Amino acid sequence: MALLINPQFDTARFVFLDTLGCGLEGLRFKECTKLLGPIVPGTTVPSGTKVPGTDFQLDPVNGAFNIGAMIRWLDYNDCWLAAEWGHPSDNLGAILAVADWISRTNRAGGNLGSGKIITVKEVLEAMIKAHEIQGCLALLNSYNKVGLDHVVLVKVASAAVVSKMLGLSEKQTADAVSQAWVDGQSLRTYRHSPNTMSRKSWAAGDACQRAVNLVLKVMKGEPGVPTVLSAPVWGFYDVLFKGKPFEFQRGYGSYVMENVLFKVSYPGKQASSLL
Repeated sequence: MALLINPQFDTARFVFLDTLGCGLEGLRFKECTKLLGPIVPGTTVPSGTKVPGTDFQLDPVNGAFNIGAMIRWLDYNDCWLAAEWGHPSDNLGAILAVADWISRTNRAGGNLGSGKIITVKEVLEAMIKAHEIQGCLALLNSYNKVGLDHVVLVKVASAAVVSKMLGLSEKQTADAVSQAWVDGQSLRTYRHSPNTMSRKSWAAGDACQRAVNLVLKVMKGEPGVPTVLSAPVWGFYDVLFKGKPFEFQRGYGSYVMENVLFKVSYPGKQASSLL
């Protein structure tokens, strides 16, 4: 008997298991594990985020980096090929870190996200939303053509869904997303010769970390940036996108999760070259 009856949830469940498996496999490599853990060695955060496969219990910001980095280390998690390619399951770094932190805190008597315990289905729902946000922004808009790394979309998508998980209002969510757009964006140079380096494997973890950090700032009352995209001269479009506004092919639903690609035999670069 199927546990979930909606096709997008069934796919999300497979993506969840696949992504966790990629992360646990990443822990076999010391180049990955040397980057993990608390900022100050030995620090444990009460009711903090547990990092799967380790003994670390961290604040949700650093937890998002840890989970995001291990997930993406081997480049085997799912992919999305459009005007901009990317890996929508990268967002699980932020989603899982915040879900675990909320649940552990509330079990200990806290009141995060209305005091509830996050269910697996709610994690899958957050994944579907993050896939859709990242994937739809990538359908007609190429960020790599202007030198930007696709992890900007991880930061934006994670900021949106983490805001929802933490119970932020619609305005606060918009504020958090605007903060993600105005935040310094990663240059794509670490993915190309002569600068190809390991940062490409932890860039998505960095995006998850930044997203959670920005959402928590908004929770404390930090405002948003209303015309972050469209402001003349200083906005994202003029500064980073050659003055071109984003284009959209479709409204948001579950299209991306229903059509995402699994890398069964090859990591990302090889898969995209074969298609």
